Amino acid sequence: MNTSDSIVIIPTYNEKENIEKIIRAVLALEKGFNILVIDDGSPDGTAKIVHRLIDTEFHNRLFIIERSGKLGLGTAYITGFKWALENGYDYIFEMDADFSHDPNDLPRLYAACHDEGYDVAIGSRYVSGVNVVNWPIGRVLMSYFASKYVRFVTGFNVHDTTAGFKCYRRCVLESIPLDQVRFKGYAFQIEMKYTAYKMGYKIKEVPVIFVNRREGVSKMSGGIFGEAFFGVMRLRWDGWFRKYPKAKH
Repeated sequence: MNTSDSIVIIPTYNEKENIEKIIRAVLALEKGFNILVIDDGSPDGTAKIVHRLIDTEFHNRLFIIERSGKLGLGTAYITGFKWALENGYDYIFEMDADFSHDPNDLPRLYAACHDEGYDVAIGSRYVSGVNVVNWPIGRVLMSYFASKYVRFVTGFNVHDTTAGFKCYRRCVLESIPLDQVRFKGYAFQIEMKYTAYKMGYKIKEVPVIFVNRREGVSKMSGGIFGEAFFGVMRLRWDGWFRKYPKAKH
């Protein structure tokens, strides 16, 4: 039996500097969240830290799936989504391990879905200006204009289309054909939001402040943005010709 209606999925690769801190920060929140870590074979011992915390303190609130290597952000989340649905969670979150997403914002995303009736809540860096701290200006501009580009090409009225801090209601992930999601990198984030939008789900952007990681190494690369750039064109094509399932509640 679940101890919470909410699960926070945290993909990891070499996050030993951050993983215990982020787990403790999330599990200390007054609103009780559970956590599922998806670790892609981190050689730095990230998974060992998680197992220690499961065995010693959090055996009914913290869970881990270990995969054999770096298989992509999108496939990590889809693995987590399937596990969360099988285990009966009603609110399913995406969150980074490196504190770029503030755990204290989780209850705000939860409230948008649970209390206000939205189907997807996005922790948005750009809905109220540019709320990014300690990012190099080049990366800020790339991210900001990437979201502008997505809006222009698709007509999708979300300011932060590449955001990776989100809450889904269960019904959204049940109705999206997860095995048909194409993209593995950050285009995955755009595809999931766009698909929910095309299906008719209600989306809310919750303003958050994004803080660049203080410890560990970023996993961003030019290839990630390349996939996103060309993937958006494919999504626009789909938007014209693909039949999307209707939202269900």
